[in-house]
Parts: sequence; structure tokens; C-alpha cells
Amino acid sequence: MIIRSLLDTDLYKFTMMQVVLHRFPQAQVEYRFKCRNAGVDLTPYIDEIRAEVANLCQLRFTEEELDYLRSMRFIKSDFVDFLALFHLSEKHVAITPSEKGGGEIDITIRGPWLHTILFEVPLLAIVNEVYFRRTQPAPDLAEGRRRLEAKLALLKAAPYADCVIADYGTRRRFSGAWQEEVLLTARGILGAQLAGTSNVHFARLHNMTPLGTMAHEYLQACQALGPRLRDSQVYALDNWAQEYRGDLGIALSDTYGFDAFLRDFDLFFCKLFDGVRHDSGDPLEWGERMLAHYASHRVDPRGKTLIFSDALNIPKVIELYERFRGRCKLAFGVGTNLTNDLGYTPLQIVIKMVRCNGQPVAKLSDTPEKTMCDDPGYLAYLRQVFAIQPPA
Repeated sequence: MIIRSLLDTDLYKFTMMQVVLHRFPQAQVEYRFKCRNAGVDLTPYIDEIRAEVANLCQLRFTEEELDYLRSMRFIKSDFVDFLALFHLSEKHVAITPSEKGGGEIDITIRGPWLHTILFEVPLLAIVNEVYFRRTQPAPDLAEGRRRLEAKLALLKAAPYADCVIADYGTRRRFSGAWQEEVLLTARGILGAQLAGTSNVHFARLHNMTPLGTMAHEYLQACQALGPRLRDSQVYALDNWAQEYRGDLGIALSDTYGFDAFLRDFDLFFCKLFDGVRHDSGDPLEWGERMLAHYASHRVDPRGKTLIFSDALNIPKVIELYERFRGRCKLAFGVGTNLTNDLGYTPLQIVIKMVRCNGQPVAKLSDTPEKTMCDDPGYLAYLRQVFAIQPPA
């Protein structure tokens, strides 16, 4: 089995799932899979992927795992009680060759949001691991270790002693075993410079800090769940703050594009949230604009955290650290470059929500190729409502 624990996913899946249980338990959603790599044929692996999904759906949370979740101060007891009864169901997932051909596959997840939200990350990890164990049956682990140790040594070198990173690489990892080795190696070399991991399973096993707050799907769903489309981002942030009462105070800034985020992220939210996460667009420009936005609202940015998490590698981390250190608090989430850098081209695969309660939803990324929506009319309407120009 590739996935051996339902905790083998990102923390923000649980934090969002708790909000869904308490505020949107009847929401119905649809997710779609996309591989951004050209020329990758995944069709030979469909049966193996299906078998791994069937294994995933046999898993239940153990008492030890539930006790671990219960120990987090922002996880509520009724949510843990619900998880004690929870399991994923195969009936919500369809995996087929794409009608487009060319080796593409379609993966569609449909059903209650509460019962499908935990599919995304392990399913992506399954696709990755099946693909790489079939295409690289004898992986060059020595090369992977050499690359890993070189990048960690670069970060460890002075004057970067207070530059810390976290592992955000579960969904695109080479394998579960490799991610675990990466984490243990990074902790051994970096010490306190490794802030933790988004992976709850490995955080529990190895006494690391689990990290994460919200993802795009939460803000996307609020396009269908809120009272008015134009207010959906504010609605999402308000509901989050009411649920967590000061915990998990990092807002995601690019679901509707950064310009729309800044319009909505007013003085109230500037003071209420601990910081903001970057996930698309130019990170240097984003950071400068975010600090200026805080200053324009008379909020000292030195007390706020900027988290960078978009396709980072260690040289990029260092560049961003050198630009912004001393001007704010900083955190860096490194994903694929940590957990899938053995000399092979990693898969750029995603699973994104495309509908909620029968209505199209979309992510208007600051990186145009990250925008995902299967309804062009709705996408145009969303741009109009949030005053976002289409890409040139």
C-alpha cells in the first residue's frame, strides 16, 4: 500500500474539513485532475491507481491518530468524534482514460464536501508514486541524497542561520519512503531551521510541527456558499476567523488574484490575521506590495508573517530571505524541490475543485496557467465581478 494512514495528508485538509463539518456539512462538490506535463502517458497505470485508491478507502483513523489530532488546541472534540467514524468511499471517485487521448487520464471526485475533501492529497501522492515506481524501478537514491545534502548545506551556511523552511511536498513526492528520508535528513542537517512539515502522519511519527491553514478550495467553495459572489472572499475569511478565533491566522492571497485580495484585505483583516501566504505570481513584487499594504493601513509589517510557497527551491528561498528579512516575519514552504528531486522530471499534477452545489467555481491565479475552471462563461463573469483583467 502506498498510503498507510489517513493522516498521510496535509494539515490544511483537516483544518478546512473542520470548517466544513461545522458550517457547510451539506455542500456537494466536484474535483478534477490535471497533469500539466506535456507528453506524459498515465493510461498504463490506471488499474494500479484504482487498486491503490481501493486500499486508501479501507483505512480508518486509529485511536493513537485520533488522540494526536485531539491534542491540537484548534481541533475540536466533535470533529475528532466524527473522524472516528470516517472513511473514504470509492463510489465518489472515477478514474478513466481521457476522451482527449494523448495519454491523459480523467480523475473526477464527486460527492459531499465533508466526505470527499480528504481524497486530493493522497490521490495525487498515489499517482506520483505509481508513475515513478513503474518508470524508475531502480531509482538513483544516491543522486537524490547528493542533491538534497547540497541544498541543505547551502541553507545551513552563514549568514542564513535564522532562515527556516518547512516541507510542503506530500502531493508531488517521489514516494512516501523518500519523503520520510528527506524529512529526517533535513532535521539532522538543519536542526531548528526545519520548521516542520505539512504532512500530519510524519509530523506525528517523528515529533515534528504540523503546518498549514487553508487552501484554494475553501475560498473557491465560498463562491457558491456565500451570500453574494463579490463578497465570497470576505465571507470565507470571516467564517475562518469565527471558527478558529485567532488560531491558524494565515490568509491565502491568490484565489481571486492579488489585486482583488488587497481590495478585500482591509484594516480589520490586516489586524485580525497573523499573515498571508503567497502561491502564484512574482514573489518579490508580491512581498513588496504586501508590506506596503500593511503600512498603508498603519499596521507594522514586522509583526506579520509572509509565507512563500510557490515552486520554491533553496536559491529562491535565500533570495526572498535576503530581500525581506528584518522587514517582517518570514516562512518558506518548499515542496517538489525537496521531495521529488532525484534527477527525474517531476509530475506537475493537481486536483482542483471545479463545482460546488452544482455551480462552477474557479481559481483566478496570478500565474495564468494555474487558473482552473471548466466553464469559460463563469470564469469571464468572475473576472468581471472582481474587476480582474484576463491575461494578455
